[in-house]
Amino acid sequence: MDIFVIINLLGGLAFFMYGMHVLSESLKKTAGGKLEKLLRKATDNPFKGLAIGAVITIAIQSSSAMTVMLVGFVNSGIMELGQTIGVIFGSDVGTTLTAWILSLSGIDSQNNIALQLLQPKNFSLIFALIGMILLSACKSQRKKDIGLMLLGFAVLMTGMTMMSGSMSGLKEDEGFTNLLLKFDNPILGVLAGTLVTGVIQSSAASIGILQSMSTTGAITWGVAIPIIMGANIGTCATAILSSFGVNRNAKRVTVIHVAIKVIGTILWLVIFYGVNAVHPFGFMGKTINFVGIALFHTIFNAVNTIVMFPFQKQLEKLARFIVKDSEEDNEFQLDERIMLTPSIAINECSIIMTKMVNRVEEGLNKSTEMLLGEFDRETYDFIAANEDKIDSYEDHIGAFLMKLSATQHLSEMDKNKSSKMLQAIGEFERIADHASYMSKSAEELKSKSIQFSPKAQEELESLIAAVREVYSMAIKCYREGYSEETADIVPLRIVVSEMCDAFKATHVERLSEGICTAEQGFVFNDLLYSCGRIADHSTNIAAIVYRFNAANAVSGSYMHDFKQHRDKARERAYEHYMHKYMHVK
Repeated sequence: MDIFVIINLLGGLAFFMYGMHVLSESLKKTAGGKLEKLLRKATDNPFKGLAIGAVITIAIQSSSAMTVMLVGFVNSGIMELGQTIGVIFGSDVGTTLTAWILSLSGIDSQNNIALQLLQPKNFSLIFALIGMILLSACKSQRKKDIGLMLLGFAVLMTGMTMMSGSMSGLKEDEGFTNLLLKFDNPILGVLAGTLVTGVIQSSAASIGILQSMSTTGAITWGVAIPIIMGANIGTCATAILSSFGVNRNAKRVTVIHVAIKVIGTILWLVIFYGVNAVHPFGFMGKTINFVGIALFHTIFNAVNTIVMFPFQKQLEKLARFIVKDSEEDNEFQLDERIMLTPSIAINECSIIMTKMVNRVEEGLNKSTEMLLGEFDRETYDFIAANEDKIDSYEDHIGAFLMKLSATQHLSEMDKNKSSKMLQAIGEFERIADHASYMSKSAEELKSKSIQFSPKAQEELESLIAAVREVYSMAIKCYREGYSEETADIVPLRIVVSEMCDAFKATHVERLSEGICTAEQGFVFNDLLYSCGRIADHSTNIAAIVYRFNAANAVSGSYMHDFKQHRDKARERAYEHYMHKYMHVK
């Protein structure tokens, strides 16, 4: 074996792994939100999780990436630990497809054109041509992603061809043959497979290398079987690396993944080689080919799944035993590992954003209820803590989305979703701030024993009722999308603004008449200001949703256009709200 054989082997491996990376990333982008929707279905039904795990792994062509995603989902609180086990089993089965695709290289085509076209080294060139045309000639990002996917596959198969070519000259190399015979020892074979796969972090790549080496005719079933077992253990390396810096439940996902592979390998070693010792299998000394390697790889994972699938609860208990519970804070966090699949990351941000919106609504309801009723210290403390939590939501979601946009290619749909959240998140956070300010006004009224005059109290109740309707409209708009009903938020916001101006003027009159004191005036004006700002931020939220839902509202002036637009329907809505809250006929 000379230096050029090693260079060709490592160069082919580099092409193979880069092609696999490009293929996987392009497949994830092309699949879009479908992957996320599939994972949503992996709830309490383990068989559904099994099927979904297989489908997604086939789609993204990487069981390692699938496991890393699961670690991220559990760390973010998106999935429960028990929901991931069926998906992991499915992923183990789905990852075997790559070996079957590679096995097409071993087809004996001879002079048959149809069989020659079935060989990846031939049809991958056609894929490369189509991919290049799509990438350079199409304007649609989705078509460009499909083109990149085809090019990735072509590069992958070029790498496979290079590796196979580098091995072809070793058929008569006695030193190489003697080296391989050492791996006929099951323990050495498992260790070799584990080490190689752990280093390159891809079982598909290590199985591909083994298939390439089988072209020499020196690889027997006895040599290949333990190496394949080891490759399945070595693929856990990526998941182990991804488990650093995550919460305990996320670490348990990795423990389960490793346990399935290790326990499965031990069972195979004991049973398979135990039977072989008593009744030797005749095929163990025979040469193995591409298809044989793919076949055993599939059988190994399928049998492991069949045998261990019923013991999911025991696997979860084992993981909890190894990774003990702690009193540490397991508060959710958006894990950067889910950035590997941007569409899923965007959808999970949307879910976390919904939790933030719910907190904003709860804080507003409690602060306005407290202003109109009795001051409650427990409620006051809740609002303060809630506002801090909302601030952390804004920081975390905003930073996550910014990093996602900077480091990952997003589809147009995902870009719109990301922009919508980035613009709306600040508006919701400001509403939460004003809810906190209003609770502080309620605390000041209580601590200083301040009471508004009956007229001031009446005005405050009317204004708060209008503001409640404004932010309820905004929240409904954000949750359900823009509708004609949402357009009423603009005339209602105008009414709230006019109410604030009018009530400020009447309060000044009461001050001059001595009905109200300056101390009351400061608190009253603070409340008027917060109510006005809540109405403004609520209208901004509706305008943001309008921009991303309306095809004709994409200009930079959408906010101004949304607020300034006048028509008869809005005029009627304005008159309705004036009558409802200002009692103007």
